[in-house]
Amino acid sequence: MLQNQNPPSSSSSSSSPSSRDSTTFYCISASAFFSILFLLSLSSSSSSSSTTTTTTTSANPDPRLFPNLSSRYVLNPDPSLPSPPSIAYFISGSNGDVSRIFRLLLAVYHPKNVYLLHLDRLASQSDRERLAIRVQSFPVFKAAQNVHVVGNADFAYPKGSSPISSLLRGASILLRLSQNWDWFINLSAKDYPLVTQDDLLHIMSYLPKDLNFVNHTSYIGWRESRRLKPIIVDPGLYLTEKAAMFYATQKRDLPNAYQLFSGSSTSILNRKFVEFCILGSENLPRLLLMYLANTPSSLLSYFPTILCNSLEFKETVINHNLQYASYYTPLREDPRKLNGSDLDDMIQSGNAFATQFRLNDPVLNQIDQEILGRKPGKVVPGGWCLGESNDTCAIWGDASILRPGPGAKRGSRSSSPNTRPSTAAPRGSAAATAGMRRRRTTSTACKSVDEIIERGSMLKFYTDDAPGLKVSPTTVLVMSIALIAFVISLHVFGELYRQASASRV
Repeated sequence: MLQNQNPPSSSSSSSSPSSRDSTTFYCISASAFFSILFLLSLSSSSSSSSTTTTTTTSANPDPRLFPNLSSRYVLNPDPSLPSPPSIAYFISGSNGDVSRIFRLLLAVYHPKNVYLLHLDRLASQSDRERLAIRVQSFPVFKAAQNVHVVGNADFAYPKGSSPISSLLRGASILLRLSQNWDWFINLSAKDYPLVTQDDLLHIMSYLPKDLNFVNHTSYIGWRESRRLKPIIVDPGLYLTEKAAMFYATQKRDLPNAYQLFSGSSTSILNRKFVEFCILGSENLPRLLLMYLANTPSSLLSYFPTILCNSLEFKETVINHNLQYASYYTPLREDPRKLNGSDLDDMIQSGNAFATQFRLNDPVLNQIDQEILGRKPGKVVPGGWCLGESNDTCAIWGDASILRPGPGAKRGSRSSSPNTRPSTAAPRGSAAATAGMRRRRTTSTACKSVDEIIERGSMLKFYTDDAPGLKVSPTTVLVMSIALIAFVISLHVFGELYRQASASRV
């Protein structure tokens, strides 16, 4: 028997299309949301990789090193002593310099300072990553959060203007990383310290913070034809791969809008001057940068020329960069490699740094043992180290406490070129303070060759600016040889004449 079957309800048939539409809308919305998140993550990762790789892993540095950061009041261990300054180090190297840079970092490390390590583009990216891993795995670096590694490297050829570009970029990064440092020091992987950081900070705590330690001279001489007049094209400014330097056949005249000064690649610059070069409203730093863009030895002239042509900074310059260097002859552009026979001279010089050293030269171990007191793989112990004798820096204390040693006495002589005391005055004494004031008034000046000549110096007989006939060194050499040949010929003719006269008799 047939039974009547109820037809399907119209409500269920009509609701199925709407439910499918809503499901499709939710799927599209979710896909769009996750796509936006993915794009944002890519952009943030690319921007972070193009700046610097830092060692920060927590919000704040270790309070044991910086108790003033976690306290409402500033804790000064001894109010009679000036607070130690902070130094920003830019340490650069090239291919194969990972171990050298890390050893130099251990030798110049102090928690109050800030460090930026740069391996140029000649080194591989794996070397930079390996250096960053070594930095991140060192306990005190992680605690102080003051060591950083450049992730996106630059070229820094020995000649050309790419070293200036790399150095100015490092200085700008350090300005952004910390607002507290007072001096900027650039070091190479071939350099090494001759004093501890406690010694150096102890000396500089009494110095006016507007001083600049820069070697400078306006006597160009032979540098004019070798360093300043030739025109080159630095491939580090426009190529991504290593290439040979391009030399033009023409030469150009020296500028007359400003006086050129020459110096050395290492300098100690105060923060105000660094900001002047990067952020200042005056155009001299940028004009000089454009002029030196095609000069072989641009880094040696950049900072000395700006300092000595600026009315604001020319009276803040000390003609000494606190670095020991030795040359085979005065005409050599690069210093010779130092070894163990130079150790006594380096110590007696009272300089804070020395250049250049070979890789793993035995004299570096002597400096670690006899001067710095540093053990292999460890930082130099200072007043902030509270551990036992076998590992003094395993426990940390206040980084503002300094423990200067004999290097402070030697360094006080080097930082004051016009004063040579046999011993340094005690820290905080009236003699030490008076000595620092005396240094400021007696040793800070940029003197040009014209000013020296006007004072009647004997230098006027040897400078290119002296009046009278100018003779090239080649002409002098030829004339000297001709004079020697003429004198010899006179002796020969005289001897022949004497023998002829004797034969007649």
